[in-house]
Amino acid sequence: MVSVIITTYNRKKFLFHAVNSVIQQDFQDKEIIVVDDGSDDKSYEIVKDLPVRYVWKPNGGISSARNAGIRLSRGDYIAFLDVDDLWLKNKLSIQMEAMIEKYYPVSYTDEIWLKNHKRINQRQRHRKYSGHIFDRCLPLCIISPSSVVIKREVFDSVGLFDESLPVCEDYDMWLRLSSRYPILFIDRPLIIKNGGHEDQLSKRYEVMDRFRIKSLVKLLDSNTLDMDMREKAIGELERKCHIVARGAIKRGRFDEAKTLMKLVVTYKKGEKDRGQERLLTFTKHSDEMD
Repeated sequence: MVSVIITTYNRKKFLFHAVNSVIQQDFQDKEIIVVDDGSDDKSYEIVKDLPVRYVWKPNGGISSARNAGIRLSRGDYIAFLDVDDLWLKNKLSIQMEAMIEKYYPVSYTDEIWLKNHKRINQRQRHRKYSGHIFDRCLPLCIISPSSVVIKREVFDSVGLFDESLPVCEDYDMWLRLSSRYPILFIDRPLIIKNGGHEDQLSKRYEVMDRFRIKSLVKLLDSNTLDMDMREKAIGELERKCHIVARGAIKRGRFDEAKTLMKLVVTYKKGEKDRGQERLLTFTKHSDEMD
């Protein structure tokens, strides 16, 4: 069975279409769990007569909502759908057949991107890959949560979504997954990603790379990477620290820039304890931006 977790927060206008795109799937052995992360827009009215399990919880963020859904789920596989996205016809059956046939514990699909209801093209840097794709996941998030299906036992190994990250929680998860498992890419657009909303999470925070820096440091400190992966992760940490530091200098935040450069040196030298200290200093600086 596949447990499909749909997370929502004050997105009543999107909810029916998202849920219906899952109900209409030809794959029958599924449960649909709607996790409402504290909505006050009466979203429950949309799903009260639909074959779903609706759960309301106090607002805790997207990771908290997904984790709540995982804990409530009963399926052998877990799939996610962000409420403003849609699944296309036969998405789940195509994906499950490919995963079982090829023995992959994780898969994701290609996407159709819409922004303000107009189709846009993905850039070359968003190109997707199959197999051991850890190095491909380091620069940015190439896997959409709405396209992924994950075997339940994978979460026992990598853990749940990091609830301390308000954004880039998917980047953090895919790094943990791709460092341990091969990932199957299904080269068919099987979801529609809708963007351009004023209340998108990515629009609430400046400099998204500062959250990716935290994820990279956490991963480096986990001692789960082999030597090659570790070197690649440190290289990406250096690139992102340089980018954020340049922006900090432009805004006159010289202490923040200096801390970032010291952070890179720390991990190049393998000084884990000093790295945590410098990350905390950077976090204090960056939290002032929100």
